Amino acid sequence: MPIFSYVGRDTAGRPQRGTQEAPSAAAVASSLRQRGWLVLEVRVGEGTPQSAFSNLAKLNPIYWLPPRSLDIEMGLQQMAVMLRSGLTLLATLRTLGEQAQRPAMRRVWDNVAQRIQQGSSLGDAMSSHSCFGFMVLQLVRVGEQTGTLEKVVARAAEALERRRVLRTQLLTALTYPAIVLAAAIGVTAYMVISVIPQLRIFLTALGRRLPAITQRLLDISDYVITYGLQWGIGLFALTAALIAFYLWPTGRLAIDRALLRVPVVGRLLRVAVTAQFSHALGVMLESGITLVEALRTVEQLHRNRYVAQLVGDARDAVIRGAGLADPLGSGNVFMPMLPRMVAVGETAGTLDEVLGEVAKFHEMQMQLAIRRLSVLVEPVIVVVVGGIVGFVYIAFFVAMFAAAGGAQ
Repeated sequence: MPIFSYVGRDTAGRPQRGTQEAPSAAAVASSLRQRGWLVLEVRVGEGTPQSAFSNLAKLNPIYWLPPRSLDIEMGLQQMAVMLRSGLTLLATLRTLGEQAQRPAMRRVWDNVAQRIQQGSSLGDAMSSHSCFGFMVLQLVRVGEQTGTLEKVVARAAEALERRRVLRTQLLTALTYPAIVLAAAIGVTAYMVISVIPQLRIFLTALGRRLPAITQRLLDISDYVITYGLQWGIGLFALTAALIAFYLWPTGRLAIDRALLRVPVVGRLLRVAVTAQFSHALGVMLESGITLVEALRTVEQLHRNRYVAQLVGDARDAVIRGAGLADPLGSGNVFMPMLPRMVAVGETAGTLDEVLGEVAKFHEMQMQLAIRRLSVLVEPVIVVVVGGIVGFVYIAFFVAMFAAAGGAQ
């Protein structure tokens, strides 16, 4: 039978530590509670087979993987359901730890439960773990203060879900053209470096004069083979310089601002930013967070530094007593509908409801924009790749026909 070590407090409040042989940790905790003790922690003893198994499990790379945003989202959804069903907070946290897929997420929930047993609040216990975003912590603290924790946790889970879906849609729209373009470049490079030199050898052996289109193709192949390495080094150096410039705060601000002005892609980013801002701010206002605190939280949510700076400027304007609509309309960042609807919401006192409608509208606009982008990109990629491959084939067959005609 395994040996467990425990930490608790007796009926007089004195800390107690010790070991106990029992079939499970739950049995140890139950026996200590029968004495009237407050159980703070129960662990498997170092000399037990379970402890050896635990040490062996640490050799698995999965054990060290950090929690994902999806793990947090699923955990909050489960927490909201269990709290709504009447489970106590500690029982909910223990269940979350047992059901967590990743060991790191299991350790996080267990640690949060342990801190609550020691007298900490849920918001403070969660704040000791960086996996919980600032928005989630703000909502949890508000839920604890207002007694609506299950509702607020559900809203936090919904906000994480919508942000994940929005990010996935945006990455899908931008990734597909990038992959197809990379494939086209790879096919082109293979033809120019490998296929065309073989074509040269074959045509030269015929002893015929090459047609102009075939000679032009061979000249391109010679240029790529001769200067391809220099071009590769130059592109590598340029990429390294861009990365270094992006890591510089001023450079990242300039790049993030320029991305919002790129044709087609820039508008897609602006729609996504508008939807994310509207939904996040609306959820926090609906949960009872003040406008200034909500704007401070939303500022930290945006990865685009230029957008975050604009939100920070809007927060400063609100602190000075100005309205929110005018600062949001500057900078050509958010879609024009947002500042107009915010002005209506401020006048009518329904800003949270208005922001929810704005978020829904722009999420639909983003889905439509993604479909349009896919429709536009596919023909362009087909034309480009088809043109490259067609040029090579035409050059080859024109040479074949010229050689055949000369032989006759």
